[in-house]
Amino acid sequence: MTTAHLSHMVESFINHLEFEKRTSRHTIIAYRKDLEQFEEFSRLSFEQEDIAKTDHSTIRAWVIDLVEQGLNPSSVNRKIATLRSFYKFLMRSGEITQDPTYKIRSLKTPKRLPEFVQEDTIGKILEEMHYPADFDGQRDRMVMEFLYLTGVRLSELIELRWRDIDLHQDAVKVFGKRKKERIIPISKSLKLNIISYRKVFHESFSITDENDYFIVTNDKEQAYPMKIYRIVRQYLDLFAQTTKRSPHLLRHTFATHLLNKGADLNAVKDLLGHANLAATQVYTHNSMEKLKAVFEQAHPKA
Repeated sequence: MTTAHLSHMVESFINHLEFEKRTSRHTIIAYRKDLEQFEEFSRLSFEQEDIAKTDHSTIRAWVIDLVEQGLNPSSVNRKIATLRSFYKFLMRSGEITQDPTYKIRSLKTPKRLPEFVQEDTIGKILEEMHYPADFDGQRDRMVMEFLYLTGVRLSELIELRWRDIDLHQDAVKVFGKRKKERIIPISKSLKLNIISYRKVFHESFSITDENDYFIVTNDKEQAYPMKIYRIVRQYLDLFAQTTKRSPHLLRHTFATHLLNKGADLNAVKDLLGHANLAATQVYTHNSMEKLKAVFEQAHPKA
């Protein structure tokens, strides 16, 4: 197999991720970068032009090299996962008969609990914060409220259109990973604020319809990820004491607050759009910490 053929196989793998697996654009970019880095390492260190013909020892050497460069275990494990997916694809395609990642083990990573914003802090951001009455201000407020009160992902918020919001049924339809559809209920307070935001939206843009994106720029263009990041950071910087300032932090907060209030784990799983409970259970550790604190403070024999 020549290098040109290999490049074709990498592209075939990327196309498989994009069109068949419906993998997110950011994940695809990361996978491509990982494969390019491994290809470069194999060529420079072992004079291997074809990573489809690599072996266990080359991959192990790359992992060691990444660790020696100071890459954290989570990042190394992500690159290992990329190789596993790639070689599994080659196995299914009949390009190789043996998986070189078979004996490669992931690195141990320290257990980190998801950060979240305290309830009183969220209250200040949503209820006490003054948001300008113009479109910018009301859109920013809607971004903060919607992320926290629905727990949607950044990508889901950006793709949301007005037609997906049903104010009669008090629900919103979102399309998650692999275009999987789910319905999320809307609270009364969020519904009222959506109605107010819609009024400002119609006043700001002369021509509107149900196909318009829900969150847009001043030019009525679809909002882009960095725009949402900037909005979230702007307001979290004012109150939150967390190290992270991202839209995903509000998703973590949504899940943690629900579980702290006694919400059913399976229900939270469905609201978040997780494929299995394992992804949701990480939030129960935050809830357990709160329960322990209450127990130690209140129980006479604690």
